[in-house]
Amino acid sequence: MARNRLQSALLIAAMMALVAACVWSLWGPAGIPWAIAGVVLALLFAPRIPVRLVLAMYRARVLDPARFPELHRIQHELARRAGLAAMPALFWVPSAVPNAFAVGTRHRAVIALSDGLLRGLDRRELVGVLAHETSHVANNDLAVMTFADLLSRISALLSHVGVLLGVMNLFLAVAGRQAVPWLAVFLLVLAPMAMSLLQLALSRAREFDADRRAAELTLDPRGLASALGKMARFEAWAWHRLLLPGQRSPSPSLLRSHPPTAERIRRLIALPTGQAPHRLAPAGGAAELPAGYRRIERRPRWRWPGVWY
Repeated sequence: MARNRLQSALLIAAMMALVAACVWSLWGPAGIPWAIAGVVLALLFAPRIPVRLVLAMYRARVLDPARFPELHRIQHELARRAGLAAMPALFWVPSAVPNAFAVGTRHRAVIALSDGLLRGLDRRELVGVLAHETSHVANNDLAVMTFADLLSRISALLSHVGVLLGVMNLFLAVAGRQAVPWLAVFLLVLAPMAMSLLQLALSRAREFDADRRAAELTLDPRGLASALGKMARFEAWAWHRLLLPGQRSPSPSLLRSHPPTAERIRRLIALPTGQAPHRLAPAGGAAELPAGYRRIERRPRWRWPGVWY
């Protein structure tokens, strides 16, 4: 865990250094304090996507505690073990894709579980997934990734300035002059690409950390490992249906926001397993959802405004 946190800190530092280099190339050392002030103000006042809007995009519905008492009991215990003041609310997403995600803040979070996840995983695996998402909330990963996204947006804005300066340099070259050094222009133009790679690497580091903490919460790392294996097999099946037979996921490993599933499973299996009486995973197969939560069997597809489920 310490290695993952150190890696995350170094990646955030690298992203901040990249923004500082872009500011330095435009305004010199005097621009650094203004850039820091701008980042602080943006963090304080930048609009965030409301949780309700995210849930509406996925047509999510609340998982009624009266109809899912065991699920809420488990989530309440996970939140207690993770040190959260409030239990994340649980929502159902009408999608056959086995998926889960967390949104919100550490003090007011939501965990959304897809229909395919609830019906496709057994109870032990479902506990592992809930623990993983709870770990993201407890680790403040939502805030960390929001900060990383803010730095990425700032670098994109500075990149537009770099493009304009490059155009000015071309016109001024006729008179044998230049607005700024070409090296600074290239730095500004290429900064968003470098920032995106750092952001993806940060996301992968946070996933490893959430896996490890989930294992600590449940004392059962193999439950989450088994869930990851099932979800990976569905993903491979989905890509085979969408692409030609035999094709793999088109995302290069460098551009994946999540680490390779095989590596995550390997690390989880290497972790120690706790005593059975202290585990949260009850015996039993996949959940039987009550009436009102109909089984989703349609194929996943892209939907407006850009979500896939």
